[in-house]
Amino acid sequence: MHQLMKINALIASTKMSRSQIYALVQKGEFPRPIKLSARSSAWVSAEVQEWIDVKIQARDLGEAA
Repeated sequence: MHQLMKINALIASTKMSRSQIYALVQKGEFPRPIKLSARSSAWVSAEVQEWIDVKIQARDLGEAA
């Protein structure tokens, strides 16, 4: 079963603002949300964690993330 994160949990987890998150989504640089209803979206936790893991790996390898 997939765990989902709403925007406020995502903001708390990544320390990014709502606008930063949506800008990265638009550029294809952050996982896309899934629509739960007309006014509600959420992100798959595993996809967000994978994105974070890639950022950590890039840091450890000295690459620009």
